[in-house]
Amino acid sequence: MTATRWRITKALDRRLWRGVELGSHDITVQRDLRTPMDDGVELLGDLYLPVDVDGRMPTIVIRGPYGRRGGIGTIARVLAYSGFPVLFQSCRGTWGSGGEFSPWVDEQRDSIATYRWVRRQPWFTGRLATTGESYMAYAEWAAAGTLQREHPEDAPEALVVEVALTDFGSVAWENGAFALNTALGWSRGMDRLRQGPAAMLGMLLPDRALKQALDVLPLGAGDTAAAGHPIEWYQQWLRHEDLADEYWTRQSHAASVADVTSPVFMTTGWYDLFLPSHLRSYRRLVEAGNPPRLTIGAWSHRSPERASASHPDTVAFLRETFLGDAWDRPAPVRAYQTGAERWHDLPEWPPPTADRVWHLGADLGMAPDAAAPGITSYTYDPQHPTPAVGGPMRQRGAEPVDNAEHEQRPDVATYRSGPLSAPLDVAGEPVATVRVRSSAPSFDVFVRITDVHPDGRSMTVCDGIRRIGSAGTVATDPDPDDDGFREVAVTLWPTFHRFAAGHRLGVQVGSGAHPRFARNPGTGEPAVDAAETVVAHQEIAHGGSTGTRITLPAWSP
Repeated sequence: MTATRWRITKALDRRLWRGVELGSHDITVQRDLRTPMDDGVELLGDLYLPVDVDGRMPTIVIRGPYGRRGGIGTIARVLAYSGFPVLFQSCRGTWGSGGEFSPWVDEQRDSIATYRWVRRQPWFTGRLATTGESYMAYAEWAAAGTLQREHPEDAPEALVVEVALTDFGSVAWENGAFALNTALGWSRGMDRLRQGPAAMLGMLLPDRALKQALDVLPLGAGDTAAAGHPIEWYQQWLRHEDLADEYWTRQSHAASVADVTSPVFMTTGWYDLFLPSHLRSYRRLVEAGNPPRLTIGAWSHRSPERASASHPDTVAFLRETFLGDAWDRPAPVRAYQTGAERWHDLPEWPPPTADRVWHLGADLGMAPDAAAPGITSYTYDPQHPTPAVGGPMRQRGAEPVDNAEHEQRPDVATYRSGPLSAPLDVAGEPVATVRVRSSAPSFDVFVRITDVHPDGRSMTVCDGIRRIGSAGTVATDPDPDDDGFREVAVTLWPTFHRFAAGHRLGVQVGSGAHPRFARNPGTGEPAVDAAETVVAHQEIAHGGSTGTRITLPAWSP
């Protein structure tokens, strides 16, 4: 690429990464480098080399399935502008790389083979780091712990992971409920990518086929409705509801995170769909004695603000790790508190908290005192499922929304506290304990906490779901008591939020959030084939210290 074209490219990158100092290095690029895998398949990558590279800088490897050119190429370029050599490689079966793309399956062996190959190249600077977000971060986790344990000489000397997961099974089947919008939407997009440029152009338009497919039963017909043919991995996800199945365990790298001893920098957002997985990885590192640096902002999976905020920190982290430069960061954890709208520097996440229990009453109130006995009833009809209102998803729109209109639905039980006399700070994972009885063999419990403003807005804080009576949950389902009620514990999304004085706590209890989570047909049949539905009559029990309640991790600043 000529110097003039690089100046144009850098000018465009500067506009795309507004407010970010891109670095002063000129760079060269070598396209389509071939890296042999252990089975002979060759993967393609682009190598970005800063001119006059400092030999102390690490060589960075990024591996992903979404392409290497255009806008996504800026991930590598902005690092190269700051002086880092970067190999940006396309995963097996994508963007010219050989082999067949099987999501999550091959990333461990292909990452390991790539790191070993990089270390033998003449342009390698002697030390290796990895960066990536989403699927690219999964590829990092897939190899890092295993290498650190078995072949530490091949392991990366530092990792930067953003909006990361280690185990897609726990995302696809969140507490037994199938994450339909994420799973089918991503599968539809990846299927288009592998069909080439003509199909990709259609991604610029509203996807009517996908929108209609999200309502199709059985779920096993949804991929054909969206793409015109079955998508092999989507079918496999649906047919394996039990996360203990070998299909999922061989793709999970959660356990090996604790084996990582290299420095790690992690970035995520309160509205990211991988947030629980990301924070579980953080805890594993802390408990193993390798506390990482962690940033959590008020961001969703695709928030451009996240990328702009994380890049300067990524550069600072890598320069501190490899060059010994001081990084002006006062604490290991930097977390944005919603409601208060301010950043906090913390020694770890979550900070020390004390449980505060709020009891939900049959009068639709909620208070720290035990509620009077009573029953709240509602009916859930899978043919007219309770819709999702916001919530963590792949696409934008995951940030908090107003639930006021949604809470008027007859299939949503809504509870309110009185106005708070003082601010209430919550840090961590709230847990809802719902005593519930259903007429259906299988049912979902969906719980959402909202911040009810004095003007009536009921803004999402966090939520969670749990399925009872399905093929993948029977082994862990709570037993019913003599009256048929089950005590169902629902762990909600991690949050860091201040409920201001004068605001009210709001809690919704329902039986779904479609199509974020696939509707529960109610029959208990395997999800892939279930086409018939049954109406579920739900009863929520209140009263005493063991009635329906929510436990908040309260934090004192």
